[in-house]
Amino acid sequence: MAEKGPFLLGLDAGNTVIKAVLFDEAGRQLAMHGLDGHTRTPRPCHVERDVDELWANASDAIRACIAKAGVEPAQIAAIGTAGHGNGLYLLDREGGALIGIQSLDTRAAALAGELDAENGAAMHAINLQRPWPSQTPVLLAWLKRHQPALYARAGTLLFAKDIVTFRLTGERASEISDMSGAGLLRLPEAVYDDELLALYGLADARVMLPSLRRPTEIVGHVTASAAASTGLCEGTPVVGGYFDVVASALGSGAVGAGAVSIVVGSWSINQVFSAAPVRDERVFMVSAYGDGRYANMENSATSAANLEWYVRTLVERGGHHDDPFALVNELVEAVTPASNDPLFHPFLYGGRMGAHQRGGFYGLGGWHQEGHLLRALFEGVMFEHRRHIEVLGQAGVCFDKAALSGGGSRSRCWPQMFADGLGVTVTVAEARETGALGAAIAAAVGAGIHADEVAGVRAMVRQERSYRPNSEMRAHYDRRYAIWTRLTAAMEPIWKDLEGLQ
Repeated sequence: MAEKGPFLLGLDAGNTVIKAVLFDEAGRQLAMHGLDGHTRTPRPCHVERDVDELWANASDAIRACIAKAGVEPAQIAAIGTAGHGNGLYLLDREGGALIGIQSLDTRAAALAGELDAENGAAMHAINLQRPWPSQTPVLLAWLKRHQPALYARAGTLLFAKDIVTFRLTGERASEISDMSGAGLLRLPEAVYDDELLALYGLADARVMLPSLRRPTEIVGHVTASAAASTGLCEGTPVVGGYFDVVASALGSGAVGAGAVSIVVGSWSINQVFSAAPVRDERVFMVSAYGDGRYANMENSATSAANLEWYVRTLVERGGHHDDPFALVNELVEAVTPASNDPLFHPFLYGGRMGAHQRGGFYGLGGWHQEGHLLRALFEGVMFEHRRHIEVLGQAGVCFDKAALSGGGSRSRCWPQMFADGLGVTVTVAEARETGALGAAIAAAVGAGIHADEVAGVRAMVRQERSYRPNSEMRAHYDRRYAIWTRLTAAMEPIWKDLEGLQ
């Protein structure tokens, strides 16, 4: 029997993959199609993508998703988008793509340090965030300084998901969760601020900022040309969408003040929701996603991106593994943990404490196998999440339960490692595509199917698994975390010396 609808389409534009996922109004997934994009590294520390490819992949993914679901496009009530935050996506004045810089890029590290020394405290007083290398305004300031001709051609600044929205609707719009997460809004008001732009040296960039909306607000409708490209119906409403970490939190069931979300994705995301923003310079950023709705975050590019690099570089060499991530889990599960196992620093793309931090395995012995390396990688990622969570604790945030999402939550063993290492109960939602589900929840609210995101989460999210901490393994990780922390401190001068040789 054919599904009746209404249906909701969630689009999730990550640093590499774009996914189109179709849900019903109860949050049940009908179909999904994802496509990998190509990341370019034209120079060390530069991480870019082809913006036109992003849209081409999005179009193909949408068409394939609808075909897999076997539904009529007219049954799709609304579309929501989610996408990686920060980085920099620029259109020219005619709407053509200029550049797409991903949030793993660290070219602006020196400029971020310079801006922080000069104006960091003044910036934080406005946007609750200090400058950092992949932050959108820092990258824009870097372009202004180092590529002035390209900067002069810029017409509109957008985020990854907004590129998709623009191509669907023709509207140059963004919304408050991405803009505030990028340090471009005054908080708690969540509005543009000329004083803030001037502190970045971007007083002339105000004209580049798009129309600012709420995540659940309808920003436009699918155009005739977009309908022809995607198979969607012309006129289908499209909402503003969410910064993907907020979308993933909602899609994993974290909603309302006090809820906690840990995202094990490209980035290490650790966020606690509140009715008022946390004002503490130790906290990395605050994202506003509605009136009295804030996500207080400690984040860095130190999570499952490390595993993806390992798999792409080492496991898939020769293309001889059909399911490399299943192989990874098997290798990790085959290892009996020992106190003197190898350690790993998950800083392949720099760390929260500086772009100079680098990844590394330590304490290897000739008796260790690949499973030991992978278990160390899993553990090192968890340890950096733990360090972030300790920062939130120092800012007064405490909790005993967290919703885990992102690619790492699909592992058979990683969620238990998080529960043991953090000492809290960890839940994993039924939905695998939590970012796309969060985007679909926004679409459901925009279409009037659910009253707000709280009602949307209650109706569309179900928990599948729960992991309670094991006290014996907690003691094991406590001992190793203490050594790992000392090792991190000991490596600081070495990393800085290596940076000096660049």
